Amino acid sequence: MIHSDVHIIMISPRRFGKTSLIHKILSGIERPVISLDMQMLTSEIDFAEQLLNRIHKHFPFQKFKTMLKSFRITPTISINPITGEVDVHFDNRKGGETALEDVINLLNTLSTPKKRLIVVFDEFQAIRQIGKNLEQKMRAIMQYHKDINYIFMGSQESMMRDIFEKHASPFYHFGTLFVLGKISKDDFMQYLINGFGSSWDNREKIEGLGQSILALTKCHPYYTQQLAWHVWETQIRKQELNESIEEAVNTILRNHDRDFERLWGSLINTDRKILIGLSVTELLPTSTEFLLVTGVRSTSTAGSSLERMVNNGTVLNNDGKYDIEDPFFKEWIKRKRSHKL
Repeated sequence: MIHSDVHIIMISPRRFGKTSLIHKILSGIERPVISLDMQMLTSEIDFAEQLLNRIHKHFPFQKFKTMLKSFRITPTISINPITGEVDVHFDNRKGGETALEDVINLLNTLSTPKKRLIVVFDEFQAIRQIGKNLEQKMRAIMQYHKDINYIFMGSQESMMRDIFEKHASPFYHFGTLFVLGKISKDDFMQYLINGFGSSWDNREKIEGLGQSILALTKCHPYYTQQLAWHVWETQIRKQELNESIEEAVNTILRNHDRDFERLWGSLINTDRKILIGLSVTELLPTSTEFLLVTGVRSTSTAGSSLERMVNNGTVLNNDGKYDIEDPFFKEWIKRKRSHKL
């Protein structure tokens, strides 16, 4: 699909591996790739600068300087005398919208049928925090670009669907949408057996460890690999297989204790109640039983809390089934509540 004229929209929760997957695919394609993390941008001027700094790395410096002469707002170019790195800046007192429009149009100028650019915007939902009406402005420019493949990635599904699937949105059906889910349990199990089996030949015990790992991580790609590495370090590498993941889990919880404390301290009381409920019960968070267990006042209050935490990535919503995104944070809450940590 990347070899056609189709743009790609990819949605998945944070740390599901979408960025690694896209860049692994693109690494095998002999085309220039420009990638920008939108959540790190603070304004339209910052957007223009960061995008322009990535563009110049693909083109000779003299050619790059010549192209800038057509800009309505001339940027300042500085060169580090030691490293030779080029840095481009715009005057913050001048129009960010004009600067950004010139930079985005430069993408189209540089891209040709023989050297088609691939432009990756990661965490694209952050566009709504960067500038007013920025979706409309970008869509008005990009709709005329013919020799570029745009890839939009995002971790906040509701916002990404609002941008690309809502009829009133400027980016409505701008590309083909993919939702990246978890790796299947069977595939992950085989991955763990292959990895552990290279150092330990007791398949039955290795399968037991794999089952324990996946039961805790729920097949979340990032946390499964994290826990598997610690299991390998604490048992398999030492040739001390005891079929328990407890030592590895304890190590992770100790390493992240302060991080979890800071996160817990940043939460409002209602969110804490919801997280406690999600860590100790399988009840639906908006059910009467859940409200009684947690002390949350109403279904609407629970719904608002869940929406807030889904949007900030603390909680995952999988077809109406909610769970804490970080299984180790969930385990930390359970152990703190039961005085086991």
